[in-house]
Amino acid sequence: MRGPRTNLDQWHCFMAVVDEGSYSRAAEKLHKSQSAVTYAIQKLEEQLAVALFEIKGRKAELTDAGQLFYRRGRALLDEALRVEASAVTLAQGWEPQLRIVSDALFPQAAMLDCLEQLAIECPETRLECVETVLSGAEEALLEQWCDLAITGIVPPGFLGDPLLRVRFIAVAHRDHALHQLDRALSYQDLRAHRQVVVRDSGARRRRDSGWLEAAQRLTVSRIDFSVQAVCRGVGFAWLPEVVIQDPLNSGSFFNLVFRTYYQRVSISFTSGVSALNSNCVLRLFSRRANRSDFSGISICLKESEKA
Repeated sequence: MRGPRTNLDQWHCFMAVVDEGSYSRAAEKLHKSQSAVTYAIQKLEEQLAVALFEIKGRKAELTDAGQLFYRRGRALLDEALRVEASAVTLAQGWEPQLRIVSDALFPQAAMLDCLEQLAIECPETRLECVETVLSGAEEALLEQWCDLAITGIVPPGFLGDPLLRVRFIAVAHRDHALHQLDRALSYQDLRAHRQVVVRDSGARRRRDSGWLEAAQRLTVSRIDFSVQAVCRGVGFAWLPEVVIQDPLNSGSFFNLVFRTYYQRVSISFTSGVSALNSNCVLRLFSRRANRSDFSGISICLKESEKA
């Protein structure tokens, strides 16, 4: 493959002459002699086989071709600066890619807040986020196909502080027969009605969670789908309070008078994540945890990274 005949220094001189309006001011800005700037422009014109400037009176003005190549040259130099910035951030320890697996229990608004801030603080890192259910995040950690996981199940070999304590409440459509009982419910009351449950997304270590003894069951693959099923009166479900505030506030469904339970959510890193990336993520999620609407958050690290 043939390499380019021009070089970045020539393009830099060309940009400077246009931006500064004269060869002398461009030379001053670039800390070069005027003859060096003039020679660079001449070589650039020679190698492009086009005239970039034309003399009008005492002033050199861009030709039509010069205007085109000015735009192309600006894009070229901007890309060169981005490449160099990427090299600097990678040399400092940032990952080129960060793969995040998050349990569906973790609120989407909180995740988006953290991803938005990560994109600002590590702009050269490509971010990938995948949502899982139950053992899906645990499996991703053990199989090493993610860099960090927000999970309700911390696998052996990983250390974790609780990120979030999610409250599960039993809910049903406002017209559901269970609400007509108008008393505290028992498991026997629930058995006669269809329960909506969310399937474990893990392939090797599938788990069931919560009470699953209803005579009829509707199994779905996503929490948002289960919320819609309950809103339509298909059945009752235990759902995380953090994801059902809107239907609760709108009256689409109501709490059942029954016990609640809690699930702890943690964040874990695989051993390949750099200290710089892991410290940044820890700080962002911890900061998000301290917000009044989202208390009880903490972080989980692989044991080898705890030090």
